[in-house]
Amino acid sequence: MKKGTWRKQHKWLGIGLSFFMLMFCVSGILLNHRSLIKDVNVSRKYLPSRYEFQKWNGGLLRGTLDIGKDLMVDSMRNVDSCRQLLLYGNGGIWLTDSKASYFKDFNEGLPEGADYRQIKNVIRLDNGRIFAVSPFWFYRYGVHNKWHEVNMSLEDEEKFTDIASHGDTLVVLSRSFVYTSLPPYKTFKRIQLHAPKNYDGKVTAFRTVWMLHCGELFGIVGKLVVDAIAIILVLLCVTGIVFWLRPKRKVLLKHSLHLHDKIGRYTIILTLLIALTGWCLRPPVMIALALNKIPALPGTTLRSENPWNDKLRMVRYDESCHDWLLSTSEGFYSLNLEKATVKAISSAPPVSVMGLNVLQKDAKGRWLCGSFSGLFVWDRQQKTATDYFTGKAAPMKAGAPFGKKAIAGMSQDFSTPVIAKYYEGSNFASQPASMNQLPMSLWNVALEVHSGRFFIGSIATYIFIFVMGILALWCLWSGYRIKLKNKIHCTKSNS
Repeated sequence: MKKGTWRKQHKWLGIGLSFFMLMFCVSGILLNHRSLIKDVNVSRKYLPSRYEFQKWNGGLLRGTLDIGKDLMVDSMRNVDSCRQLLLYGNGGIWLTDSKASYFKDFNEGLPEGADYRQIKNVIRLDNGRIFAVSPFWFYRYGVHNKWHEVNMSLEDEEKFTDIASHGDTLVVLSRSFVYTSLPPYKTFKRIQLHAPKNYDGKVTAFRTVWMLHCGELFGIVGKLVVDAIAIILVLLCVTGIVFWLRPKRKVLLKHSLHLHDKIGRYTIILTLLIALTGWCLRPPVMIALALNKIPALPGTTLRSENPWNDKLRMVRYDESCHDWLLSTSEGFYSLNLEKATVKAISSAPPVSVMGLNVLQKDAKGRWLCGSFSGLFVWDRQQKTATDYFTGKAAPMKAGAPFGKKAIAGMSQDFSTPVIAKYYEGSNFASQPASMNQLPMSLWNVALEVHSGRFFIGSIATYIFIFVMGILALWCLWSGYRIKLKNKIHCTKSNS
């Protein structure tokens, strides 16, 4: 290809991509440091209208907890005699009744940060004590009729995923460990689960590529290196735009071109690597990576002494089987909590790579398993799994991250079962207008920008990053080819 053709391609691709590349870089840096920005909220009124909560969508309804009629607190006075429910999800916790006749704010004591109010689960123990968990905090309802933080010692960057109970035993699940506590629930025992049978230490190729893309593969040093690459890409965009605009000041023009050329040539391997790994983290490549495992790279954070590092998702006690049912990124397991051992369960239904959102029993004692891959009815004893809506046998694999029915939450505490889909929500009751513009965390906004959904909606999951990744790779490579052509030309001239 001629030098002029390379130059034209580089110029127009760079101009077209510069805005999106700047957005990717800034959002990527924010995503890399969630703990630093978890207190920062963004009002939904400043976001596209599709980000408003409507009809209980977007995970606003994840589940409910029946608290009966006997829990009398100030916010519950002067209500009717129906069973009282706590409705929870990505907007916090709300008090309602079994008729959904009203919805009252039940978030007093919770931090204002939206990340803190992404409630994963709320449970009530046999002794009446109520606990709730979000990714960053674990809460207890009590004194002065409000929520209080329960102090627990976690590993750095470790996040909560679920809570459950059996008898007077309280179980708190993080992404890597199981924590147990007994009355008065002041201290917690951390349990590291043993490796499952035939454990080979392999990890999914998707997880390897994802951790390489964000730098977490090499700890905080890796994250800082990736941050630096993002800044380099910002400089390439800025200097490229300045050169394209052709400022009257020749010194500025010369320096912009020199800087653009130097930075681009010396960092081409790093910038291509970031673009390539980012491109791989969305379909269709993502699906192939998620289905294949590779050995954990030596000297990286993937080589953990904990075989369950960052793999634990949900836990429930199964009265029928007299064991703990554990959902992980590796599938379902039967957990013996006393021995900290697990046994794989082969009859389980498929779960989206995004993880479970629903795990509860129906009236017949069967498990309802809901994720972005759909909702399935699982009979552990009969070893059968069927689609909740069609009654057909569940597929063997989950397939795409988002199925035809992306299940975000479910409740069986109203007159009829309520199923909340991520995009469509549910029509079981009118959503209060006050919930429409509940704040979104800055980290989640950054995620929407980085994934492309902020610009074109959910279709970005399948198209936007795939196309943008290819264009970005070609833009970087065409710039490098221009310099190669210059070197070849100079060599020929000298000879």
